Amino acid sequence: MNIDYYFATISPYTYMCGTRPAEIAARHGATLTYKPIDIMGLFARTGGTPPGDRHENRKIWRLQEIRRTAAKLDIPINLQPAFWPTNPAPSSYAIIAAIRDGSGDVAQLIAGLTRACWAEERNIAEDDVIADCLAAAGFDRSLVNSGMMEGAETYARNLEDAVAAGAFGAPFFIVGDERFWGQDRLDDLDRHLGAL
Repeated sequence: MNIDYYFATISPYTYMCGTRPAEIAARHGATLTYKPIDIMGLFARTGGTPPGDRHENRKIWRLQEIRRTAAKLDIPINLQPAFWPTNPAPSSYAIIAAIRDGSGDVAQLIAGLTRACWAEERNIAEDDVIADCLAAAGFDRSLVNSGMMEGAETYARNLEDAVAAGAFGAPFFIVGDERFWGQDRLDDLDRHLGAL
């Protein structure tokens, strides 16, 4: 079994996933294919509206939902991070390099980068922040500048894959023909894998 995990490093909902996708995959003996995506590009391609362009009613609801969900998960969150939105490409390229490298824990890296954005007031577009997260997850800090061309190509391909597979937001999980959107669907993903 394979889970394609489309995620955005600037997404609060990816942050709220933490390492649970990896834990679910491990519990069911499934592989987890990490696919960082350009979430704004995905919105543009699939009819979504970036948070800043939404109606005020939707903006208020989004912040309340983020606050409530973080409270349920008992994790810290800053509803208006100092460095959001920021350019997600550098952190995504580093994740792609880390996947290729394979020496550390990719789930911890994603959790660390998203936590840096949403709970630690750090700019995940900056090399020093990315390098700190790489090191904390067991990777060499130098991966921050490794494989930029390949990272850009993979990042663009991941967006195409996401659109073709039916994704329209992040996090988005696909197992065969089954689609699960959002961190609040991880229990459904878990149940689905258990039934296979």
